[in-house]
Amino acid sequence: MGVVISVANHKGGVGKTTTTVNLGAALGRLGMKVLLVDADPQANATRALGLKKPEKSLYQVLAFQDDIRTAIHGGDAFDLIPSSVHLAGFEKNNDVGKEFILQEAFADIKDHYDFILIDCPPSLGALTISALTASDYAVIPLQSEFLALQGMTDFIKILRTVKTRMNKELDLLGIVVTQFDHRKVLHRDIYEHALQTYGDAMFGTMIRGNVALAESQSVGQHIFEYDHTCNGATDYLDLANEILKRLNISVPVSS
Repeated sequence: MGVVISVANHKGGVGKTTTTVNLGAALGRLGMKVLLVDADPQANATRALGLKKPEKSLYQVLAFQDDIRTAIHGGDAFDLIPSSVHLAGFEKNNDVGKEFILQEAFADIKDHYDFILIDCPPSLGALTISALTASDYAVIPLQSEFLALQGMTDFIKILRTVKTRMNKELDLLGIVVTQFDHRKVLHRDIYEHALQTYGDAMFGTMIRGNVALAESQSVGQHIFEYDHTCNGATDYLDLANEILKRLNISVPVSS
């Protein structure tokens, strides 16, 4: 049975897509079978992986137009269910119980994957709530700035609300600091403040600012394809190992 993880934060620009794509690639590199789900109508993860105008996407699944299996695009490091701009219409859909559609769809494929990672949109709308309702855990990327830190309290309240009302299995797996530069006092202060506030919820791994992470997306590659020796690759591999350790999952092969 696969572990479903939403990579979520209602603030944009914190590294959700970068984390989803490269964490997925890192888990695949460690021998896990991974499915990425792009649940953001902006389709950043889809484009970051070089997939343009896919015929089938998450939209057809949520609109009951196609079985979820038909929307899966196979890949070397992981599989992908891409997004589409039409997904924005899901937010305007007033159907009762729409937040449970994704959860129900995953029931047909969870046994085929070790991990399903969902790239959530930068909002607290129906798509994010649907992703959290379908998830076992949430991973929250936290940008190294105080405004992002201040917004964490509100987002964690949303997680607790979803857990109470819609998905009792949902838990916070961890908070990962992104775009970190240890040379900057502000960044170190933010991490220490977050550590004091959230304690064990903070991952020990921090994702350092690394231009290769942005460059890899511009050419439609994950970081291990683009430059497996860079800091970004090292950090996401460390994060993948830390997640496996938290979940008490053994690594089947060496990296």
